Amino acid sequence: MGHRFEPEIALTLLPGSDSFTRMSTHLKSRLRSDLVTARKARDRLRTVVMTTLLSDVRNREIALGDDLDDEGIQGVVAQAIKQRHAAAEQMRAGGRPELADKESAEAALLQEYLPPALSEAEVRDIVKKVVESGADQMGSVMGQIMPQIRGRFDGTEARRIVQEELG
Repeated sequence: MGHRFEPEIALTLLPGSDSFTRMSTHLKSRLRSDLVTARKARDRLRTVVMTTLLSDVRNREIALGDDLDDEGIQGVVAQAIKQRHAAAEQMRAGGRPELADKESAEAALLQEYLPPALSEAEVRDIVKKVVESGADQMGSVMGQIMPQIRGRFDGTEARRIVQEELG
């Protein structure tokens, strides 16, 4: 009685360290912590965004049958941002700028959970290195650059850069 269920969390000993650290739970813990903070501050927008994001993460974990690591969570965040940008575009086209602004604000909140974005010049340098290493097909170049830029640069824009560099 009175015992609280605590889920098992993978612990690992870092090389050169004598302390245990949680594996792959950093971003999810941060999301949960930020949700609690938003609720306490009665920040409705952030609360809704965080609740929805954590729900999306959980749904992806259920679909995969395993917990997501930070990279997997960043993929969910990137998808959520992409959806909100598309929704904002549709709202503006439909003459609803106030709803478009709300979607854009949500995308900006989500952006905090991704690594810093890459510039077009940085992506172009990555593409040039891959092309110089012998990749000469769109698929092989994209396959090599996407793991490096995922969540940090738009894939459609990366495709355009690859076409320019290969063309």
